Amino acid sequence: MKAAAFDYIKATSVDQVIALLGEHGDDARVLAGGQTLMATLNMRLSEPTVVIDITGLSSMRGIEVREQSLRIGALTTHTQIEDSELVRRHAPLLSDAAPHIAHRAIRNSGTWGGSIAYADPAAEWPACLLALGGTVVVRGPQGERHIPGDDFYTGLYSTALRPDEIVTACDLPLASPHQWHGMAQLARRHGDYAIVGLAASAQRQGNALSNVRLAFMGVATTPWRARRTEQLLQGKVPDAATRDQAVATLREEIDPLPDLTNTPDTKRHLAGVLLQRLLASAHA
Repeated sequence: MKAAAFDYIKATSVDQVIALLGEHGDDARVLAGGQTLMATLNMRLSEPTVVIDITGLSSMRGIEVREQSLRIGALTTHTQIEDSELVRRHAPLLSDAAPHIAHRAIRNSGTWGGSIAYADPAAEWPACLLALGGTVVVRGPQGERHIPGDDFYTGLYSTALRPDEIVTACDLPLASPHQWHGMAQLARRHGDYAIVGLAASAQRQGNALSNVRLAFMGVATTPWRARRTEQLLQGKVPDAATRDQAVATLREEIDPLPDLTNTPDTKRHLAGVLLQRLLASAHA
């Protein structure tokens, strides 16, 4: 199909983007990597009157360490995250997750901020944001806001972002020497969205785990944390008995949404399989 007619504006500053969003409201769309937007335009799932191209805003690119956090600019591509030594050192969960995202051509163009803002519940970056306890940095007419990832996702493809705000970056806590992380997915083919996926992190205290965060993708209207299961795992060694307990708790806690080919019971089972695998790797 072919997109409906729209005006195109190449933005030269973040302030200009905010002003244009304030002027056009819901009739405006922001173009970053375009891997989602172009498809929705061509299928006429989105028919804006103006598209604001932000790809020239260099201030929204890059990866850097800031005090106790790793800042990733919104226009940083998936490939740049995948290849970054800073990410491997300070947020290695992202290094493990990146190869699961679609295919190289898409990772070369798609952006971190685009994925975070689009809020696809089956996407990797939103789940990783929750698993690491990250914060979303947004700019609007009233200035900058820092929104905890746990508060950012409000529903299916919806966030706490206001209509006249834009995601500029995210801050992730620096990985400690005792941090454990894991990423696992089950998909029909490599590059497909996961039927079920799990991004996890914790701190090691000897052989036990603390500050456990389990963020599932593909099971709810948002990336979803299994908080009862996290609580059960606090302070415990992830041995076989604990793993069985955690899987049983997860399967009671989780209420997955079906998709075109998988029932809630299938997804419930698969979520348990992924948790079992990751906890076994943590114990090993």
